Amino acid sequence: MTALEFSYKVDQLTSSLKPFALKLTRDMEDANDLLQETILKAFTNRDKFAEGTNLKAWMYTIMKNTFITNYQRMVRRNTFIDTTQNLHYINSTGSTIQNNAYTDFAMRDINGAVDKLQDSYKVPFMMHFRGFKYHEIADKLNIPIGTVKNRIHIARKELKTKLKVYGNKN
Repeated sequence: MTALEFSYKVDQLTSSLKPFALKLTRDMEDANDLLQETILKAFTNRDKFAEGTNLKAWMYTIMKNTFITNYQRMVRRNTFIDTTQNLHYINSTGSTIQNNAYTDFAMRDINGAVDKLQDSYKVPFMMHFRGFKYHEIADKLNIPIGTVKNRIHIARKELKTKLKVYGNKN
C-alpha cells in the first residue's frame, strides 16, 4: 500500500476513532491529543502494517495501547517515593487513618437542610437523588413533569443557599 493510500484510509477512520478517544479520556482536548498521537504512531509504523489486515482494528489497538501507556506514565509521575530509612511510599494508604469529623458535620448539616425543605420539594428531590427519572417521579406523584423539574430546581437552589458554607472557596 502506498503512503498516499495509507494516508487516505487513515483519514477515513479518524471520524470513528475520535468517539473512542473521547470515551477513553473523557476530555475533548485529551481526546484530540490521543487521536493525533495515534495517527502519528500509525504513520511512523506504517511499514509494520500487514496488507490485508483490518486497518481499523490496528488503529484502535494503537489508540488503546497509547492511552494505557500515557495513563501508566501519569500514575508513575504522581507517585512520590520517600527516600528516608523507612523507604515507604508517601501516597500509600496502608497506614493512614481516616478522620470523619468534618464529613459527619457536613452530613448532619446536609440532612438537616433537606429535612427543613417543604414536603412538596423534598419528596421529588429525594426521589431524584435516589435515581428516579423525572418521568418516573411525575408518574409516582401524579404531577406534571415540568412541575417535578421545577420543584427539584427550587430544592437544589434552597439547599445551595443553606449549605453555601460548603461551596467552592475560590
